[in-house]
Amino acid sequence: MTLSLYSDEQYMQEALKQARYAFEEEEIPIGAVVVLNKRIIARAYNQTEKLQDVTAHAEMLALTAAANHLGNKYLQECTLYVTVEPCVMCAGATAWAQVRRVVYGAAEPKFGYRRHGQLLHPRAEVVSGILAQESESLMREFFAQKRK
Repeated sequence: MTLSLYSDEQYMQEALKQARYAFEEEEIPIGAVVVLNKRIIARAYNQTEKLQDVTAHAEMLALTAAANHLGNKYLQECTLYVTVEPCVMCAGATAWAQVRRVVYGAAEPKFGYRRHGQLLHPRAEVVSGILAQESESLMREFFAQKRK
């Protein structure tokens, strides 16, 4: 099923829905969607615990689903929306997939790709801070519950 939306904020709302699914399943609450021609072609959330797979990040799962949807490993015309700044692994995957645009909400000062230099595709546009407060709030709530 595809969904037609029109703004970065609306697509990020869809990524936040995915992050809430992760939260409900006691996964780190990060969600992602991939958009092509104003249509969501893939959605995912973190599933590292569920799948017992350290690579099952929301971005990785969304990129794989998008590639499967398109029948092509390159996502050159796609935008990846993710609630938290991608880690080095996910940033590298977006570079290899040649994702045109990456939009994320909250910065990730410990594990975010920016801490390690530019890892995205050289032509990729990066937009940050879209619904950052909502993304940060969900992460804080998740980790506060874990510490109880």
